[in-house]
Amino acid sequence: MKSYLSFLIVIIFISTLFPQKKAFTIADLYKIKNVGSPVVSNRGDMIAFTLTDYNLPKGSSNSEIYIMRSDGTDLRNITLNEKQDYNPVWSNEDKGIYFVSTRSGNPELFYYSLEDDKTIQITSIPTGVDAPVISPNGELVAFSTDVYPNCGDNENCNKEIDSAASNGPVQAYVADHLLFRHWTDYSAGKYTHIFIYDLRKHNYIDVTPGKFVSPTFMLGGGVGYNFSPDSKELCFVSNHDPHPEASTNADLWIVPVTGGNAIDITKENKAWDGWPIYSPDGKYIAYRTQEIPNYESDRFRIALYDRTLKTTRIITEKFDNWVDDFKWAPDSKSIYFTGEYEGYSPIYNIELNTEKISEVSGEKSIFGFDISPNGKYIYYLTKSVDKPGEIYLLNLTNDLTIEMTNFNQQILDEVDVRHAEKIWVKGAGGDNIEVFIVKPHNFDPNKKYPLILNVHGGPQSQWMDSFRGDWQVYPGAGYVVAFPNPHGSTGYGQKFTSEIPGDWGGKVFEDLMDVTDSLQNLSYVDKNRMGAMGWSYGGYMMNWFQAKTKRFKCLASMMGLYDLKSFWGSTEELWFPNWDLKGKPWNSDEYEKWSPSSYAKNFSTPTLIITGEKDFRVPYTQGIEYFTTLQTLGIDSRLIIFKNDGHWPNYIKSMPLYYDAHLDWFHKYLGGSPAPYDVHEMVENISKEIN
Repeated sequence: MKSYLSFLIVIIFISTLFPQKKAFTIADLYKIKNVGSPVVSNRGDMIAFTLTDYNLPKGSSNSEIYIMRSDGTDLRNITLNEKQDYNPVWSNEDKGIYFVSTRSGNPELFYYSLEDDKTIQITSIPTGVDAPVISPNGELVAFSTDVYPNCGDNENCNKEIDSAASNGPVQAYVADHLLFRHWTDYSAGKYTHIFIYDLRKHNYIDVTPGKFVSPTFMLGGGVGYNFSPDSKELCFVSNHDPHPEASTNADLWIVPVTGGNAIDITKENKAWDGWPIYSPDGKYIAYRTQEIPNYESDRFRIALYDRTLKTTRIITEKFDNWVDDFKWAPDSKSIYFTGEYEGYSPIYNIELNTEKISEVSGEKSIFGFDISPNGKYIYYLTKSVDKPGEIYLLNLTNDLTIEMTNFNQQILDEVDVRHAEKIWVKGAGGDNIEVFIVKPHNFDPNKKYPLILNVHGGPQSQWMDSFRGDWQVYPGAGYVVAFPNPHGSTGYGQKFTSEIPGDWGGKVFEDLMDVTDSLQNLSYVDKNRMGAMGWSYGGYMMNWFQAKTKRFKCLASMMGLYDLKSFWGSTEELWFPNWDLKGKPWNSDEYEKWSPSSYAKNFSTPTLIITGEKDFRVPYTQGIEYFTTLQTLGIDSRLIIFKNDGHWPNYIKSMPLYYDAHLDWFHKYLGGSPAPYDVHEMVENISKEIN
């Protein structure tokens, strides 16, 4: 008896030293602070970045700007404002920071002085400021804004027309050409233009006049324009094709900072060119480029434009994956870039003369980086499945890595943030398919758990070893969750990526069935309690599952394509279906062959459908058509339409309901932990807040 009591005391003592972490919940997701990419000062002794935190009960978020010394000391918040502050840019003498803020209503440019700790407003333009870039001489600021092209840089004209359009007795959208709406907004006669603001003369110049969008929209952001090192010209990206809705032919243009005729420097390439960055010595403009016209998922390469010879060459042909972000080395002899590779996006370096490529960061998922002026240090933002994003320092001299920020350590200490394991499965054609698996909280290998298969969208993208809500909320509720990268995924060579166009329900479906076979044979997976979910193309695949398999107890389809013919006529970027489905509905049988709507007689699986009323990429009518079919067939189904959201629902206002609805649906059919909130009650509370 004494030995038993002694043993019990020891166990209790150990448990006090190592308290058990609690399961991850939806509420925990919104306790995590979102760290932005680092921005190094011109002298290299300071770092600026954004930090966003969330208030779940209020459905609000707040973004602030922080600075710290390059060794991680003297961390402080320089904005301290309830409005959104973001996009920090160092002044050329490092005496202060320019940034965008909504504190005056519209997003405007502000300046924070390090010398007197004061903030002043720089611009006041009714159309607002986006993506400011400071000229190397510190005298000019370039930014983009949406204007009526006939107004040019006349502030009052833009303001008066906008007021009349929104407050007049008749409110309607009139279109005489396509691409009259994009992503979540109607153009309503406006075009994005690039303005240059003179910090000395306090005047604006529209340097991209006319009925063209400049810079061209880039999903996820990116470099749209940059000053030359001598501050005399601006290079920007714009698509001047007569049918931009069906063309990816964006080009690089050069225009004097004083305005005037713009020169197209990549007109020979009929595919996409963008993301221009001048070399520090001024000899080159580096940019990302594609080679196949109208194929938005062609491999992204780095090209160099020689400003003297006016010639172009591609330098990353040996890298058989997509190039993402890139930066020049300070000596102009090499370029650092991130590239997607097997579930990661490491930093690489390429030497201009030899085109030798070296990986410098190791296997990491990196979402932004900057380089010190002496070229010895790289500061980067990285995330992993079991750790939210933080900023790190990489010493290129000795390969030493140091964690610079640690904003989320407390929640990591208290909450069970699960890590991912990887397996490889033989898929279509014998190709290897990588699968990430996240096991549930308090995992017991002797038990069997329900499984959720999560299929990514794109379709040309990849699941990465990166922190995401889906990877934690469902394991926290008792589910095994699997994230496969089937054919069409990036990071496994361009041939692998290119095998999805014209084969939407073919190899990918075969891959996913092979993956499911392997998963259900795992000792801890209950093959009788398997569900699946997906977003965008992943949502399409859920609808294809509905048509082609009975092995899942329930499905969840978000922003998914249901009827491919009607999708073609209602989406905004026609180059995508034209390429991926090999033509138009009247000259390609792909629309009928791969459309889930063609197989409604096979439907039987209960399905949750989520869509957004402002989704112009996959219009919400796709979800309504699908729901109407399921309801008519008597199949249990639920439809959720986010009234104010597009293809990506608002992270703090809408995504909590997204997660809760999934948990509610999966609990009903798979038997995991119940959803923390009643879905209908949650919607009612949201409606009260809106009203």
